[in-house]
Amino acid sequence: MSGVLVLSRRDLEKAVSMREAIEAVEKAFLALYRGEVKQPLRSIVEAAGGYVLNMPCYYPAAKSFTVKTVSVFEENLRRGLPTIFATVLLIDPETGMPLAVMEGGYLTALRTGAATGVATKHLAREDSEVLAIVGAGFQAPFQAKAVMEVRGIKRVLIYDISRERSEGLAEELRRLGVDARAVDSCREAVEQADVVVLATTAREPAISGDWVKPGTHLNSIGWMGTDARELDTKTVLMSKLVVDSREAVLAESGDILIPIREGAMSEEHIYAEIGEVIAGEKPGRESEREVTLWKSVGQAVQDAAVAKLAYERAAEAKLGVEVEL
Repeated sequence: MSGVLVLSRRDLEKAVSMREAIEAVEKAFLALYRGEVKQPLRSIVEAAGGYVLNMPCYYPAAKSFTVKTVSVFEENLRRGLPTIFATVLLIDPETGMPLAVMEGGYLTALRTGAATGVATKHLAREDSEVLAIVGAGFQAPFQAKAVMEVRGIKRVLIYDISRERSEGLAEELRRLGVDARAVDSCREAVEQADVVVLATTAREPAISGDWVKPGTHLNSIGWMGTDARELDTKTVLMSKLVVDSREAVLAESGDILIPIREGAMSEEHIYAEIGEVIAGEKPGRESEREVTLWKSVGQAVQDAAVAKLAYERAAEAKLGVEVEL
């Protein structure tokens, strides 16, 4: 292939399954923990109404070098548009030649869902059957499908400030054969759940620790900066806290930084990076009543892992359009 392969969302949907993405991201987190990945913290440039992020990564084991540009504009929900637009550039790490340009919104949602799948696999109770989804935006179906891939979920309860979005997600999941329904409050969903996913654009806590029952596993992927959070302090304090990257969450996550600034906890409350758990250096869940929390701000190595896999699968299946730059 001499040109650059352009992959649309439709191409990516055909190229990589959620199961494959989970496997790829699990390996990527292990490599990140072992120091086998080169990725600086993302750079952030604010724009009118939102911000733009740049996320480069070199992942030698996958022979993948990627640069992702992401724009996040939360007011797009009111416009009926996705809150996130993204583009991923895949580069040959040996020659520097561009190999592919991919629609990054789908890729981001897929790899973010896959990360939740990895965390749920290692931290949720094996007998988890009820999933609560808080926030029914673009990320939500990927989150649900990832959890369903690693646990025998029988019922999904969905809450969003938009009833229409909740009902739409419930209908989509019912087509997959799971009992899914919209509920009237976040509390109603969380109190019944074995696994909770928070995928919100909240700036103030969306849930209370008072609603979380013993044995629950929570996945928190919402990220709106250092002064915003979707988790209250009680939820964080009552949980065994596992993160994608200590450095990243301590630089970027209000869910972690606000309780630290309040004096409610220190950095030591972070139990582990997920790579430590995958490596077997620290146990994940240790009891049926333990509350576990996965806090992710997203790592560029996730993009590098899934983008390379998508490129390989797409080339095999002759997906996409090859162009000369």
